[in-house]
Amino acid sequence: MTLRTLACWLAALAVFTLGGCANPGLVAPVVEAAPAPAPVVEASATAALAVPAAPVAVEAPSAPAPPTAAAMAALAAAAEAAEAARRAEMILANEPAVAVDPLRPEVPVVLDDPAVHTNLWARVRKGYGVPDVEGALVRKWEQYYASKPDYVARMTDRGGRYLFHVVEEIEKRGMPVDLALLPFIESAFNPQAHSVASASGMWQFIPSTGKDFKLYQNVFRDDRRDVLASTRAALEFLQSLHRRFGDWQLALAAYNWGPGSVHRAQERSRGAGRPVNYESLQMPDETRNYLPKLQAIKNIVKRPEAFGLTLPALDNHPYFLSVRIARDIDVGVAARLAGLPLEEFHALNPQMNKPVILASGTPQVLLPYDNAAAFIRNLPKHQGPLASWTAWTVPTTLRAADAARQVGMSEESLREVNRIPPRMLVKAGSTLLVSRNPQRDADVSPQVADHAMLALAPDLPPLRKVTFQAGKKGDTVAAVASRYKVSMAQVAQWNGVAASARFAPGKSVVVMLPQVGKRQVAGRAGKGAVRKAAARNDGRSAVRVAATRPRRG
Repeated sequence: MTLRTLACWLAALAVFTLGGCANPGLVAPVVEAAPAPAPVVEASATAALAVPAAPVAVEAPSAPAPPTAAAMAALAAAAEAAEAARRAEMILANEPAVAVDPLRPEVPVVLDDPAVHTNLWARVRKGYGVPDVEGALVRKWEQYYASKPDYVARMTDRGGRYLFHVVEEIEKRGMPVDLALLPFIESAFNPQAHSVASASGMWQFIPSTGKDFKLYQNVFRDDRRDVLASTRAALEFLQSLHRRFGDWQLALAAYNWGPGSVHRAQERSRGAGRPVNYESLQMPDETRNYLPKLQAIKNIVKRPEAFGLTLPALDNHPYFLSVRIARDIDVGVAARLAGLPLEEFHALNPQMNKPVILASGTPQVLLPYDNAAAFIRNLPKHQGPLASWTAWTVPTTLRAADAARQVGMSEESLREVNRIPPRMLVKAGSTLLVSRNPQRDADVSPQVADHAMLALAPDLPPLRKVTFQAGKKGDTVAAVASRYKVSMAQVAQWNGVAASARFAPGKSVVVMLPQVGKRQVAGRAGKGAVRKAAARNDGRSAVRVAATRPRRG
């Protein structure tokens, strides 16, 4: 019999001795001693036969008996024996007491380890899989980030909203988890970031690559800024690059520089008899620094204290939930129903270009857990319309003032919400955001929500088409542009030639000039004046003139 078994017997004896008196509010029956049961004879591994025992007589007393001093002593002895047994077994096993995670008892838990409280960072560290790079460039970027603790704090605080989702998506695809740190060097994890090269979002897609990966960019939204869509696209892009180059370092270089550029660099290296791995390729400074930047971030995340930095505590659970919407809804209404400041709402839903969310194009909003619950609770209680805006397709080219009159808005409001600059025409087929009214109260269709565009043209006076023949010595685009005070690009466009082109002798040349006065080009005086002007220009032949103007319907 072990010490623990003995302690259990003593505890049981104490309970039987005390009866129900340990709790004076209960009346416990007194159990008379019964004859010892007959031994059990095993018939098989799954069945047992037993001789029936004699019946047990039970008599309930009218009142509980008070505990005796002996009973109390027995209880104390039992407790002491149980504790002694526990200590004895630990000593015999020579195992220290440890705390374990009940879901993963095989993983040791160190109570003083900061990773216990910031275990999303621990999860990221554990999943590193991109081969490390070393060298002076890595040290340079380590020092850069270490010298900017405020910047690192802002970047990691902001990234805390999105990092769990990125890690989850990466792990589902079986990719190295250190790729989740890439937005730190692309955009400082800012989904509103926009570069001089027109790259946008926390993964910094340029427009053409975004379209390749089905990131819609239109009047109403830019999916390059969408947290879910851009993450999906970035990971698909990285996977395709890894399949092409078979190497994560080259895949990352191609993400920054472009796969065609990396391929051409490999061909040049191969032609020179050099290896075609990342370290051996000649590349621009930005790409050469790209992996060292990522490595510096990896090293800081792995050992922040070594760089005098502190990472914010990030719990290993979602920061936001996705809530589906079935109707168009104003951004302000959605934020108010969720009890969320507009700034925070935009931080999680940064793809919106307009003050309305179109359910047919963006069928969900992202909200923190508590705010998602509030949104679901408050939505059915909302009184009044959910959306005050809708879309209108311009039937013909219009001035902003004319369009505003047709939709019942002020010109100022129409220009502001649609970002129409002064002296610009709205071209036919464009989509404008306009106020809802009883005649225009339907939600926006999927076709418009995904493909809406706004095309503008300068609101210029009517133009006349002037045609003349180049002289005996020919003429250049630059000379024609200078003579008529227009740009070389315009002359080249009007004539379908390059800006560096030269017109052969006798070649017809076209220029577009503003009309002057009330008499249009059909008048003889106008034609004569043009002919005289042409005659003064090196004796070139007569000019043919026709009137044109932008179509407004």
